[in-house]
Amino acid sequence: MKAVIMAGGAGTRLRPLTSNTPKPMLPVANRPMMEHILRLLKKHGFEDIVVTLAVNPQAITNYFGDGSEFGVRIAYATEETPMGTAGSVLNARDKLDERFLVISGDVLTSTDLSKVVAFHEEKKALVTIGLKAMDNPLEFGIVITRDDGSIERFLEKPSWGEVFSDAVNTGVYVLEPEIFDFIGKGEVDFSGDVFPALLEAEKPMFGYEMEGYWQDVGTLDAYTGAHRDVLDGTVEVEIPGFRMEDGVWLGEGAEVHPDAEVKGPAVIGDYCQVEAGAELSEYTVLGTNVRVGPDVTIERSVIHDNVYLASSVNLRGTVVCRASDLRQGARCEEGVVIGDQCLIGSQALINQGVKIYPFKTVEPGATINSSIVWESQGARNLFGRLGVSGLANVDISPELMVRLAMAYATTLKKGATVTTSRDSSRAARALKRAAMVGLTSAGVNVDDLEVATVPVTRFQVRSANSQGGITVRLDPTDAQSVLIRFLDSEGVDISDSAQSKIERLYYREDFRRAMAADIGDIGFPARTLEHYTEALMATVEAEAIRSVGYRVVLDYGFGTASFVMPNVLAKLGADVLSVNPYASTVGATKFDRSQHAAKVGELVGASGANLGAVIDPDGEHITLVDDAGHVVSDVDAMFAFVSLVTDTQDKPKIGLPVAVSRGIEELCQAKGAEVVWTKLSAAQLMEAASSGELSLAASQEGGFIFPSFLPAYDATAALVHLLAMLAQTGQSLDELVAQAPDVHVAHKGVETPWEQKGMLMRTMVERLKDRELVLVDGVKVLHDDGWALMLPDPEEQLTHVWAEGPSQDEAEKLADDYSRRIEEILR
Repeated sequence: MKAVIMAGGAGTRLRPLTSNTPKPMLPVANRPMMEHILRLLKKHGFEDIVVTLAVNPQAITNYFGDGSEFGVRIAYATEETPMGTAGSVLNARDKLDERFLVISGDVLTSTDLSKVVAFHEEKKALVTIGLKAMDNPLEFGIVITRDDGSIERFLEKPSWGEVFSDAVNTGVYVLEPEIFDFIGKGEVDFSGDVFPALLEAEKPMFGYEMEGYWQDVGTLDAYTGAHRDVLDGTVEVEIPGFRMEDGVWLGEGAEVHPDAEVKGPAVIGDYCQVEAGAELSEYTVLGTNVRVGPDVTIERSVIHDNVYLASSVNLRGTVVCRASDLRQGARCEEGVVIGDQCLIGSQALINQGVKIYPFKTVEPGATINSSIVWESQGARNLFGRLGVSGLANVDISPELMVRLAMAYATTLKKGATVTTSRDSSRAARALKRAAMVGLTSAGVNVDDLEVATVPVTRFQVRSANSQGGITVRLDPTDAQSVLIRFLDSEGVDISDSAQSKIERLYYREDFRRAMAADIGDIGFPARTLEHYTEALMATVEAEAIRSVGYRVVLDYGFGTASFVMPNVLAKLGADVLSVNPYASTVGATKFDRSQHAAKVGELVGASGANLGAVIDPDGEHITLVDDAGHVVSDVDAMFAFVSLVTDTQDKPKIGLPVAVSRGIEELCQAKGAEVVWTKLSAAQLMEAASSGELSLAASQEGGFIFPSFLPAYDATAALVHLLAMLAQTGQSLDELVAQAPDVHVAHKGVETPWEQKGMLMRTMVERLKDRELVLVDGVKVLHDDGWALMLPDPEEQLTHVWAEGPSQDEAEKLADDYSRRIEEILR
């Protein structure tokens, strides 16, 4: 008598376990479920077996081959399109010319199949269905039988109100070849199509209540539960390995250190290595070639083949799929599933119920509260240099945006107001709306500017007494990613401590949820651009600018500055040649600063303009072009702005990042200006500008802050103040640039593990204690003719080295010297 193993299921409910592995090939006690079925069939005399295949058939055929290794003969029938349970058997009709048994390849059972066949023969049935009483029959087809075992009624996946029996259809059938007369073409199921038709035709159908163990391993809970049942002996299956007295199965070539502790029942697969201090508690199953490092703790977890667990990893109720790598101190809580070939960084925490799909990376120290399905990685920190960023609708999904906004709103008082804005992209529009949902659901009101620049958003927060702001826009470095900026009540980027508070609330999901009557309102502020323009004009001598009659070539970069500049330019009386004067998502995603600046340079030269400028799509950074049509570098632009401020103000204070060239520092000293050193991050520069003491703060990437108007980057304000200062001094931009000193700065990057960054900075300070140091941000070492700055990267396992010297060669040598020092410390 032949048997059919149905092995075509997708196993959707078991993902990510089945993302790359067919459900019948999932290991239970280190053998595929289908192998346990195959051995059961052979035990009961079934040696001619047909296997129906659909999803990833090669994984099954490569493992089982022709069946000779298992003492049986296997033939395969592969369906090209979904055919249903009955259709897949019909697909193998040419191999089934006599009575046959059908069984699923993705269940775990030790039932006596011979008794099922004997019952079938006794009743002279066309169909006999194996039945099993289940406590919760809702996920199965239920069957009610008469006293003689004949079937009276079927119902597929009933509700509790429809449950008239606890006897479920196990998918074990004994069938006569005549069954094929009742199977039509296409996608046909036994339970939903064939069996009801046979019942209506009054064909002899019987149900046999099977004895012994049967479990449909269809969910993650059922998968881990099946392992417990195997180890407890509830189900009789063969476990590979040598059984020790304490209920531990030890595979061939496995090595367990004498100082490791293993509590049975447990399985340690072939060629595993368990090092000293490791603790393997009950119901631990290790696959083949698993490496368990020192002091690892494993409880009730299933580890598939070729997994590496570094020292101090802690797993509790976790499933780790093949070839994954968990680094030092990583921790996985109850119900976690790690897919194939994932990398979990050191000290990462994967919280309860999270599923990490295959080929994902979780950064060191990250805390993961929600499943990583499509995301490229799980980040160590939510916040990066500017805010929260990631692939739109992948890393940054609407669901994440809602939770993130709720976490932010929870840091504010109920009834507070948050200003929101976005760029012109659809991705930003969708995510901003999700943010508004999160804010209002936490009892916070929203003032929505819709499409606006970042500076206008900051201005609205400050002028309208909002308690914060959120702006969503495409990441300028990656057109597929978005960047979410969070603002405080002053309109500047939130502080590190505020970021940490939001992260804690987000990871704990400890959100405030407002009652229906307290849900926040949404408003749309009027005349924001007019108020912005009036406030900006109040900080400069507009009449002096108008009296000069500047000719300017201005490129809006396809950004939202095109909404702002017409109002401003109308107040300046300038003759303006506008380039790309409209918002365009396509144009903004292709924005290349250097290409746009080169085009503006050509137009300046052709039109005889006084200067040109390119405003980035977000309205924060500016690139200048002098009246000769030459593109001004960021360093020279910084020199020009600093020179103009020192010429027009008495002893001003100027905020500069610690990596700024000495030439600009010497200019400030020569003109009596005080330099206030800041960290390199934009948030720190804005924080310094918010003190009310600075006249100017400038970054090395074309960002300029005039705190008298707004303590944050604003390209529009930078251009207006530049024109005002040029008008006041009577200078031209090219004259200022010609006075700028030559700058020779080199940059290197040294790979640095997260856990060694603190040690590196401490050691570097100790070794350089006899040198003059600046410790504002990283370690800056002053030399007679230059300096070197060593600064750990906040987002990557990297340490940056900047160096300035009297020539480019000298700067490169200095950067190389300190890079070598870092490498020596890290060895």
